[in-house]
Amino acid sequence: MIIYHGSDIMVAKPDILHSAKRLDFGAGFYVTTVSTQAERWAKRKARLRGKDSGIVTMFEMTENPGFMVKDFADDLDSWIDFVCKCRDGADIYKAFDVIKGKVANDKVFRVVDMYKRGLWDKERAIREIRVYETYDQIAFISQKAIDAMLRQTSCYEVIV
Repeated sequence: MIIYHGSDIMVAKPDILHSAKRLDFGAGFYVTTVSTQAERWAKRKARLRGKDSGIVTMFEMTENPGFMVKDFADDLDSWIDFVCKCRDGADIYKAFDVIKGKVANDKVFRVVDMYKRGLWDKERAIREIRVYETYDQIAFISQKAIDAMLRQTSCYEVIV
């Protein structure tokens, strides 16, 4: 399967060392199956760093049954609680090598925030999330999983 990573640089050798900690699925190397989503990530990162363009790096991902994989698929009930805990700094993500699920993009993040602050109950939050077009993300949590499952194939530039 081809997957994409958006950044301000080309990533030939991905690692988990350059990740922020309080992301949707904790610290890790994040990719997506959606090229346009990676392009948005690349443009955003480039703008933050004062660059005129970003880079989308493409990888071939090979599934490997030897790793602990958590796939939320359409399980928004578990997903929203997991995302809230990770964004609060919990290290529950460390039980896995790879985590797959939806992205809390700008619109979805608002819903997650309303739920996290107790302004909406889980049922309302999940109902709201289903309305939004959602994208996917795959977080590689362990370096061993990255090394075994990812092979960089190419990259391309996106203008900000």
